Amino acid sequence: MFKAVLSDSNILKTSFDAISSIVDEVQMQADEEGLRLDALDRSHITFVHLELKKNVFDEYQCKEPLKINVDTEELMKVLKRAKAEDMVELTTDEGNFIITFEGEARRTFKIRLIDIEYEAPSPPQLDYPTELEVPFSLLKDSIQDIGIVSDKIALQVDEDKFKASAEGDFGDAQIEYLHGEKIQENAKSVFSLEKVKEMMKADKFSETAQIKLGNDMPLNLYLKMASDEGELSFLLAPRIESEE
Repeated sequence: MFKAVLSDSNILKTSFDAISSIVDEVQMQADEEGLRLDALDRSHITFVHLELKKNVFDEYQCKEPLKINVDTEELMKVLKRAKAEDMVELTTDEGNFIITFEGEARRTFKIRLIDIEYEAPSPPQLDYPTELEVPFSLLKDSIQDIGIVSDKIALQVDEDKFKASAEGDFGDAQIEYLHGEKIQENAKSVFSLEKVKEMMKADKFSETAQIKLGNDMPLNLYLKMASDEGELSFLLAPRIESEE
């Protein structure tokens, strides 16, 4: 028996808007503690982790561990139909993931479960020299600014500032943010702008983003719900710039 009821549809919509941009299919694992997923995109560039603990939900039942394999594009098509005031109910039957929106009307969708030969990936354990928090809205705006001039973005941090910058054929852009953190070591890495943009679709998950950076290391972007009952994180491989 699995049933999860959620009054805030934005939690699912914003999570899977980002996730569906990164991976085609996922295996959600439900147990008595809540829902979680770990997935790696086909190019092995981006790793994504989502965890929604049972207390996120208005009602949650899961008597036995359950694996829910779904096509993320099909799931997102349904989630987009949720209205702000709808209650969302998640259940399963023999071959379907069932999503019900309860509002002005009761609307029920069934998404066929798929076969996945799946061994849930684990992220590499990395020791980062720097860690800081930035407003998510500032990070998202910076990505939009950089997109004017380039398809790649350099993220760097020193003891005073967090910087996003790019050099393009027709112009440059740089955004600086005074972070107020105790940074022991400067760090800089370059990333695909398109890949970072995919993460920015999770803008309603958290107002702040925790960023971990190192020199030519993956970007670790961690979002935590205000209630501490949910987390969404991404690990993005850097672009190693070749010397010309």
